[in-house]
Amino acid sequence: MPLDPQAQALLDKVEQSGILPYERMTPELARKFYQKACEAGGGSPPEVYCVEDMAIPGPAGDLNLRCYRASTAGNLPVLLFFHGGGFTIGSLQSHDAVCRYLCAEAQCLVLSLDYRLAPEHKFPAAVEDAWAATCWLAEHAVQLGADPTRIAVAGDSAGGNLAAVTCLMAREAGQPGICYQVLIYPGTDMTESLASHRDYGEGYLLTSSLISWFHQNYLPQGIDLKTWQGSPLHASDHRDLPPAHVITAGFDPLQDEGRAYAEKLKAAGVPVSFHHYEGMLHGFVTQPGYMEQARAALAECGLKLKQAFSD
Repeated sequence: MPLDPQAQALLDKVEQSGILPYERMTPELARKFYQKACEAGGGSPPEVYCVEDMAIPGPAGDLNLRCYRASTAGNLPVLLFFHGGGFTIGSLQSHDAVCRYLCAEAQCLVLSLDYRLAPEHKFPAAVEDAWAATCWLAEHAVQLGADPTRIAVAGDSAGGNLAAVTCLMAREAGQPGICYQVLIYPGTDMTESLASHRDYGEGYLLTSSLISWFHQNYLPQGIDLKTWQGSPLHASDHRDLPPAHVITAGFDPLQDEGRAYAEKLKAAGVPVSFHHYEGMLHGFVTQPGYMEQARAALAECGLKLKQAFSD
């Protein structure tokens, strides 16, 4: 299947802009440009009842969260969301539209986490923050007006990695209970060895050089690239994890990682739904203002969450 015309138009727009690739910027500058790109592509997301920023204790100081509430109802199901950006870029604001869509579609409370970024904070800082926020949410859900028995996690790209790793950590610890995971083109394998890295590593926004820059920023020297806290695909056991919805994109170097993770979960007896958006690029869900398929994917994720919360 060819690249979707709306995805091609976005590629053309980026090329015509003359903006340097992120890996040729400082991390600080890359964050600014990425946030602007996401804000421009966010369009007009659905209205939600209220949005408020808050802070919670974290392993290295306070962690900022943005709370999206679908309605005034109490005992709402709750989604903890981890943004993408290669562990280097991304913010509460870059994924604001995504969280608004998920909140409205799933009719839940969404908590978006502003975890520590690399290279200032290398692995496992982001993992530690994701885990701390998950544990805090389980303990304080009732105070938020949320249901502690209906907690889900989600994320895109690096955020999908954190969501998958958080589910593995919760299983290892025996708590907290997570009822569902949504993994949007997740990074699950730090080795960069699967075929889609070679097949789609140039020309589609997320390039091989950008992936390498992200990994160099995030991973300490000498780390085992197959450690499951960084590469959940390589965990020794995928049994007894929450049911999952996994999305991949057809022109994405990470697509084989997402598909392989879905297959690992299925083989371990975990219920999995899988949707491959053939004509799409990595990062497409942050562009609902430009792409119909982004809106469709977010609606699908919301529906899967809504169904999981009602089970």
